[in-house]
Amino acid sequence: MIEIKNLSKSFHSHKVLDQLNLTIQTGETMVVIGRSGVGKTVLLKNIIGLLKPDSGQVLIDGQDITKLEDKELDKIRLKFGMLFQGSALFDSLTVRENVGFSLREHTRQTDEQVDQRVKEALDLVGLAGIETLMPAELSGGMKKRVGLARAICMRPDITLYDEPTTGVDPIMAAATNELITKLHDRLKITAIAVTHDMTSAYKIADRIAMLYNGKIIAIGTPQQIKKTTDPVVHQFITGEAWGPITRNKSFYVKD
Repeated sequence: MIEIKNLSKSFHSHKVLDQLNLTIQTGETMVVIGRSGVGKTVLLKNIIGLLKPDSGQVLIDGQDITKLEDKELDKIRLKFGMLFQGSALFDSLTVRENVGFSLREHTRQTDEQVDQRVKEALDLVGLAGIETLMPAELSGGMKKRVGLARAICMRPDITLYDEPTTGVDPIMAAATNELITKLHDRLKITAIAVTHDMTSAYKIADRIAMLYNGKIIAIGTPQQIKKTTDPVVHQFITGEAWGPITRNKSFYVKD
């Protein structure tokens, strides 16, 4: 469903993505891991067309979206749902209005039809009956789930998750992972998640890819990644303080 070919993106003199290649199969959940600031969110923004690469291609169902004009790109974006790292709910809108926002903006469905879809989406994420609440009345975990309900309300072909377990406690993180897995199994959508949370990666992924120095340096099933012999990948997934990622000894705080 998604093929990324030789994708490069720089900000001024800093190269974030460097001839990156990655293929995501229809119906699979691909998790991209890597340290904070390595370019995981930049990759997502290129996939959805929020950023234009310096070079390379992003093919969605065989169509290179890097060459599309804004109006054509908007049509492609309707295939996507996205859970933002901070949920990105509109503070001045109710839960009902937040979850149904894209349906009201991009379809001709009646208010009754939109409300029914909103109810179905909230039911799927375990939040039935909160339609009239405002974002300020929600806990962090509830905001994540409302954000997820909004992402799936348009019944997208592809869902993107930007650090889905960031900012919630371990119990809510586990619940979020279970929810993502349940939705994937039930809705049969293609998903890409970016995270540095290995517990989450192992739980939700069909395959895991590691982003390092602008490239995908390893890819495999969770079991294959756990058994890696690559020293960079091993250091990251085990969380060891010293290794090839942190060769610079100034990284450490001296006693």
